[in-house]
Amino acid sequence: MAIQNRDVFLERLAGRLGRGPRTVGVERPEWTVRPQHKVLVDASQDELVDVLKRQCKVIHTDFRKTNIESLAQTLDEVIKNYSGNKIIIANDQRTADAELDFYFDRKRADGCLVHVWDEEIGKENQQRAEQADIGITFSDMTLAESGTIALFNDKNQSRSISLLPHSYIAIIPKSTIVPRFTQAAQQVRKRLAAGEKVGSCVSLVTGPSNSADIEMHLIVGVHGPVEATYIVVEDM
Repeated sequence: MAIQNRDVFLERLAGRLGRGPRTVGVERPEWTVRPQHKVLVDASQDELVDVLKRQCKVIHTDFRKTNIESLAQTLDEVIKNYSGNKIIIANDQRTADAELDFYFDRKRADGCLVHVWDEEIGKENQQRAEQADIGITFSDMTLAESGTIALFNDKNQSRSISLLPHSYIAIIPKSTIVPRFTQAAQQVRKRLAAGEKVGSCVSLVTGPSNSADIEMHLIVGVHGPVEATYIVVEDM
C-alpha cells in the first residue's frame, strides 16, 4: 500500500517547527509503560471467544458459534430470522474454502437472490448493496475486547457490503480472534513488512450502527446496518 505525498507533508510539518526534515538518527521510542500489551495477553483462544460473546451483548449483536460442517445450516437460520430476499457477499476465496459455493448460488432454492461483488460492473455493486437486505463477509481479524470486525477492503471486498444492507452477518474464523486492536495493528505491520497486501483500507465494524445524542439516547441504524450477527466458526 503506497503512501501518497508523504515527503511533501513531512517537509511542510518540519517547516512549521522551524527546521528541516530529519532523515537520520531517528529511532522509534521504547516506552517503559505499555498497558495496552497486557490486556487479555494470556487468554486462550476459547477464552477470547467467551470475551467476544459477552461483548456482543453490549454492542447489540447476535452471537452464534458453529463448526465448518454446520456453517451453511447456521447461515440459513440467521438469514430466515432476518427475512432477507436479497443478499450481497464478497468475492472471497474463503467462500470456496468453506464449501459454501453451493450455498451462495445466484438464486437460492428459497428464492433469495445472491449478488457476488464483481469489480467488472463498478458502481452497480454499490447499488446492489443499497438494495440488499443482508450483507455477508468473512472477518479478517476480530477484536474480542471491543467486539470489532476488521475487514481488509479491496476490489473484491468493498466496505459497502458491511455498511449499506439492512442487516450484516460476519463469518468469523476462530483463529482470527485477537485480544484487542493492539495485536491487530501488530499483525498488519508484520504483513506489510513481509510485502503482503493488506487492502486499500481497513474497515472496523462494531456490531450494528449505533449513535447517541448529547443526552445519550441510543439510536440504531442511522448510518449502517440495523442488526448484525457474528458467527464464530470453530475449525476454519
